[in-house]
Amino acid sequence: MLLLTCPHCGPRDEREFVYGGPSAAKRPDDAGGISEEAWIEHLTVPPNPVGAVAERWWHARGCGEWIKVSRDTVTHDLGGTGG
Repeated sequence: MLLLTCPHCGPRDEREFVYGGPSAAKRPDDAGGISEEAWIEHLTVPPNPVGAVAERWWHARGCGEWIKVSRDTVTHDLGGTGG
């Protein structure tokens, strides 16, 4: 279990949150120029890096705010959270 710290509500169990994906997910520079297959893959296949990643989490069962979380995908250690 992760203990995420909401800047508004304080430390909370991860079950109060909904994972929102990587916070650095970037659209392709030429979205109109890529193939349909590449665009579908970009939209549906999330990156799965090893190590520290920046993520977005929605405090759905709390204040309703989105927070940024730095998490190591191997150890699940949290590097910090913010608004």
